[in-house]
Amino acid sequence: MKTFKIDIDADGIALVTFDVPGRTMNTITADVRDDLHTLVETLKSDAAIKGAVITSGKTTGFCAGADLGEMGGVLKNAAGGGEAALKAAFDAVWTMNGALRALETCGKPVAAAINGLALGGGLEITLACHYRVVADDNRITLGLPETQVGLFPGGGGTQRLPRLIGAQNALQAISQGKPWRPQEAKGMGVVHEVVPADQVVARAKEWVKTGKAQQPWDDKSFKIPGGGPYHPAGIQTFIVGNAMLRKQSYGNYPALVNMMSAVYEGLQVPMDAALRIESRYFVKTLMTPQARAMIRSLFLSKQELDKGSGRPSGPAKSDPKKVAVLGAGMMGAGIAYVQAMAGIETVLIDTTQEAADKGKAHVADLLNKRVSRGQMPKEKAEAILATVTATTDFALIKGADLVVEAVFESREIKAEVTKKAEAQLAPGAVFGSNTSTLPITGLAEASVRPDHFIGIHFFSPVDKMMLVEIILGEKTGDEALAKALDYVMKIKKTPIVVHDSRGFYTSRCFSTYLIEGMAMLEEGYKPALIDNVGRMTGMPRGPLEMHDDVALDLSYKIAKQTRQDLGDKYVPNPGEQIVAKMVEGGRYGRKNGQGFYDYPADKSPKTIWPGLSELAPVKIAESTPELVAEMKTRLLYRQAVEAARCWQEGVIDDPREADLGAILGWGFAPWTGGPISLIDEVGLKTFVETCDRLAKQYGPRFDPPQLLRDMAAKGETFYGKYAAKAAA
Repeated sequence: MKTFKIDIDADGIALVTFDVPGRTMNTITADVRDDLHTLVETLKSDAAIKGAVITSGKTTGFCAGADLGEMGGVLKNAAGGGEAALKAAFDAVWTMNGALRALETCGKPVAAAINGLALGGGLEITLACHYRVVADDNRITLGLPETQVGLFPGGGGTQRLPRLIGAQNALQAISQGKPWRPQEAKGMGVVHEVVPADQVVARAKEWVKTGKAQQPWDDKSFKIPGGGPYHPAGIQTFIVGNAMLRKQSYGNYPALVNMMSAVYEGLQVPMDAALRIESRYFVKTLMTPQARAMIRSLFLSKQELDKGSGRPSGPAKSDPKKVAVLGAGMMGAGIAYVQAMAGIETVLIDTTQEAADKGKAHVADLLNKRVSRGQMPKEKAEAILATVTATTDFALIKGADLVVEAVFESREIKAEVTKKAEAQLAPGAVFGSNTSTLPITGLAEASVRPDHFIGIHFFSPVDKMMLVEIILGEKTGDEALAKALDYVMKIKKTPIVVHDSRGFYTSRCFSTYLIEGMAMLEEGYKPALIDNVGRMTGMPRGPLEMHDDVALDLSYKIAKQTRQDLGDKYVPNPGEQIVAKMVEGGRYGRKNGQGFYDYPADKSPKTIWPGLSELAPVKIAESTPELVAEMKTRLLYRQAVEAARCWQEGVIDDPREADLGAILGWGFAPWTGGPISLIDEVGLKTFVETCDRLAKQYGPRFDPPQLLRDMAAKGETFYGKYAAKAAA
């Protein structure tokens, strides 16, 4: 076997070590699926083996789940390939399910010694074992996160988990995709024991000596916890669950509907039939455009970008050891935290020592949270915090490989700190601005070395948001780009590279979502209707509530700065006067509890500000299916057409970066795979025709760029053009 090694001890217990060669982490490949069948046959046929313990040979974890790269190949072969291709896809899925069913019915006790994370198919392997022991380490996570890439568990997870913890708990766990820590998993009944890390294998072996080689569901007296689909209590799970899934997904994710169908139908039949039901629904899900788009963007593209696929090949690899952060507000302090966590010596600078210390205190708070959750020893947190120096002294920048400027969004203030910082920098060091809207080329005018000046745009909160937008100014050199990407990869964020323009890519496209919401408000749509439909598109929040989150006064200041910069060329955005009146009246958004919504100090639910009806009288209060469909199209297409304009203008030229940047940066509806995937899936011709209709009805902001018209005429797609370019 290529991926499993067997060592039989004096008691006849086989220690099966799972170790995929050439991989830093175990994943379920075609070799693993084939080897599982061989493993089971060995366990059954070798009389010397009395039982088995499966553990990982990797220090990185037990298993991270299916190899989605391989699955992408299965998907590509099956898409549009007819009945034979679909059968091949089913057979590939059933290979895994059949092997795990054979494992749990092999007639010998099998325990899983979980010595690291076990996610997706990795957890499903352990669920097919008769007993599960996990290391007592809060860095370990166990879960079934497949819904986050448009799929659902296809290795028996939809059948074994409900039989272990009940349908209600299982449906919630699978649909949300949130992982458990070891003690949580034990409390839920997912694992049997949590023991010290150095005792995991030994304890598993102890159980095997006396353990029963039968799963609970293979016992004739087995009853589903909480009741099955036709149990008086169990039926309520599916009635309520159906409504909850609809509320959670708004019908955008076929995986959730198919998952619930697999659970509902599977719980009514024996396990062998249940697993075939699951496999069929899994393949059905795999064929959906949502799954194809999400796997491509959220896994394949992310994996490539995380490895720095956009990095220039010329400059040597760099390893930043010391980085200075200018500005110790929430953004700057968040940047300092992720740097310190990556082992980078950090200098955190602000105008007063009090402000700098406050920023370092935020770093301490984030570290203490990790300690309180058992994810980090207190001594390690203290050591990390000690690498952060809070100061007002720019002289401490000396020796830094990089500076990240995160001061107030003012060209004058940024120019001042640029000059002060560059006076301390060595020739090869890079200056990065965290601006979200101001063009990098303009900011670089304050620099004496614009070839080493670059945009490094983080998203808030920095500790949670995974995207970093790297912006190239007109004079930014390859060395600065390479060093910026090396830095982003070291702090374990996902980088995208874009060219300079006002608002760059993410801020520019994201603002269109807010602006379209303002246009609807100005047209008289009821505020609650606007936000409800916004969430129905798959966006994380409605445009008005998200505008409150961003801060109305920030929008007001950006509009004011843009008006000054563009002069007579400035075109006011819809709803701009409404925002201006609100800000001038002291309504700044969520941050001061007053925006489109009122946010009570006692944390009770927010409510629409009554005064909004005076600024934007309601004319459209009732929804219809046709009205909702039109609103959803406007909100999504407005963002997508702006992404296409960015492409035409050369702001972005990689569909992977455009799509992943949209999903990770501003929460563009993940089910679409991103705005470029949305255009490709709809079809260029249909998309252009729809945009022309919207432009005629609502205004030129929907006008499709010439690029889209040309591509539509040629029958092209963005990903098709990119693949041809990459191949060339």
